[in-house]
Amino acid sequence: MTKVKTAKFTVIKQHICQKIESGEWQQHAKVPSENELADQFSVSRMTARRALQELTEQGLLIRSQGSGTFVATFKSQSSLLEIRNIADEIQERGHRHHAKQLTLKAVAVNEEIAILLNLKTNSINSVSVFYSEVLHFENDQPIQLEQRFVNSDLVKNYLQQDFTQITPHEYLSSEAPLTEATHEIEAVLAQPHICQLLHIEESMPCLQVKRRTWSSKGVVSLATLTSPGNKYRLGSHLKF
Repeated sequence: MTKVKTAKFTVIKQHICQKIESGEWQQHAKVPSENELADQFSVSRMTARRALQELTEQGLLIRSQGSGTFVATFKSQSSLLEIRNIADEIQERGHRHHAKQLTLKAVAVNEEIAILLNLKTNSINSVSVFYSEVLHFENDQPIQLEQRFVNSDLVKNYLQQDFTQITPHEYLSSEAPLTEATHEIEAVLAQPHICQLLHIEESMPCLQVKRRTWSSKGVVSLATLTSPGNKYRLGSHLKF
C-alpha cells in the first residue's frame, strides 16, 4: 500500500504547533521568517508563507508587516461574531443610548500594541497611536466600557471627534471600512476602577471581548470591550 506523503506546508505547520504546544515558543515569541523556514525545510518561500498564513488565520500566529510573525495570545481565536454598533443595538430594543467620553489622546506604544497594530517595532520610541475610553449607557445604566487603540497613520482625525455624538465603531467604519476582524473572548474579574465605572461589585464576573479590526490598508484598531456579566451575553442581548 502506497503511503501518502504529507504536504510540505503541513509539515511546517506541525513543526510550529509542536514548538508552541511544548512551551518552547511562548506567546508573543517571534517565529522564524519565511526565508528561514524555507531554508530549514528545503521548500519554496511560497510554501513557507502558506504555512504561516494558515496558522495566522487559525489564530495561532500574528503577522506584523515589517516586524515579523509572532505567537498569538493563547486565548486568541478567530470568530464569526457579527460586529455591530452598540448604539444601534440599544436603539433597536427601544432603549436610549448615550455615551461618556472618558479619554481621547495620543499615547506611546509598547511592543505588544505595536505588534498587534502592525507598527514597525524598530522605532517604538518615536511612534504613538490614538487611544480612547468611552463608557456606553443603556437607559442611563452603564453597560460597556470601550477601550480602543487606533492606528494614527490610517485614521488621522480620530482625536478631533466627539464620541458622545458618534461611536468610535461608527466613525471608523466610515473612515476605514472594515474588511477583517478577530476576537478574543473571556470571562474576567474587572479591575476596581472599571467596576466603579460599570457600577458593579468587584466580585461580579464581566464579559470581555478583545477585537482587532482591519481595513484594506492594514490594522485599524485594537479594542477591549468590558460589560457586566449579568447584563450582557453573546448574541447582542442586554437585559435589565
